[in-house]
Amino acid sequence: MLKTELLEIIANGENSGVEFKRDDIRPEQLAKEIVALANFQGGRVILGVEDDGQISGIHRENLEEWVMNIFQDKIHPLILPFYEEIKVDEKTVAVISFLQGISKPYVVREKKVEKIYIRVGSTSRAATREQQARLFALGGLLHTEAMPVPRTDIGCLDEARLLNYLKDIIKDPELPQTPAEWENKLLCLGFLTQVEEKIYCTIAGLVLFGKKPRHYLKQSGLRIFAFSGQDKEYQASLDDILEGPLVGRFDTPKSLIDAGIVERFIEQVTPFISKEASHIDEHFRRETQWLYPIEAIRELVINALAHRDWTRSVEIEVGIYVDRFEIISPGALQNSMTIEKMLAGQRSPRNILIMEILRDYGYVDYRGMGIRTKVIPLMRRINQAEPIFEATEDYVKTVLPKASEVRLG
Repeated sequence: MLKTELLEIIANGENSGVEFKRDDIRPEQLAKEIVALANFQGGRVILGVEDDGQISGIHRENLEEWVMNIFQDKIHPLILPFYEEIKVDEKTVAVISFLQGISKPYVVREKKVEKIYIRVGSTSRAATREQQARLFALGGLLHTEAMPVPRTDIGCLDEARLLNYLKDIIKDPELPQTPAEWENKLLCLGFLTQVEEKIYCTIAGLVLFGKKPRHYLKQSGLRIFAFSGQDKEYQASLDDILEGPLVGRFDTPKSLIDAGIVERFIEQVTPFISKEASHIDEHFRRETQWLYPIEAIRELVINALAHRDWTRSVEIEVGIYVDRFEIISPGALQNSMTIEKMLAGQRSPRNILIMEILRDYGYVDYRGMGIRTKVIPLMRRINQAEPIFEATEDYVKTVLPKASEVRLG
């Protein structure tokens, strides 16, 4: 790092990725700052700088060795930092740099106790239970879809849908007959889980096949808004929450008997994303004109349902505005996934079981490249526009700009 770059960083002050410390900091405190930054987006700890940005310099002997021992003895899993010392006038500053961790959560090990910290603005704080769950999920150590849902049991699942799945979708040759066989089958499939002596529905089982998932898991379902302007207004043309099981019930693979959330969603939003042609065709029918590619919208909704973060207690939100269609899925992208990697076709499913069941039904294909092969090409061809993707620590948002001219779907 150049001296000019260091001075610019110091002048900008502490933030979510930069922490100033004196070099007489206690080992546990330095470990805490490093862990909090690694659990967020990585960053730098600069030793020899006061909180107000004044350069006090480093004075500890063998500082590099002392720092490396902290990384080795107090931080788990191991992080490999870049250490450098930079001369500023007559004083020396030490810069410890490291990237965002890919093995979250990182912890401080102290007296056989592991403590997890996160970065909130320019401060490092102990992670709450919910924040810890998100970190474990991001690190791939916790699959929240397999967690038990309190107050549920096998009676909360729709037996007709389950039988339809086993018999008609995956064609299981050994269908359960007795209550005990049903319980064992659903435990093996991951739709139920046992905690001590009690059997609960898993999140996956409940959201896929539950009779009333939202009654037990308030973040399930879809929140849908439609507005006549470009922003949220007090008066909405549509404001509804769709709840119920994700999957439909089918007589044959293409013959729907009882709609799931995906089918009900398309039916609900169709009046707001389409209009009938002004003329009648040769068959005396009015052709539907779509404001957005319906296959792109279907793909985005299924992606949101399949990949959402179940540690977040808010619903997926779909907004239809005069100039755009947008969908917000709770939670950050999974671990090291980025928008660029997603657009390139890299796959990293968060909820593997839910994704596999949706594949069994044909809601998603086995390539898992719907954004790259459907959403983007359809938007370019039909709307002459690029989808807009935004990812933060709290949500992933996709925006489909409205076409300047309505085209036939």
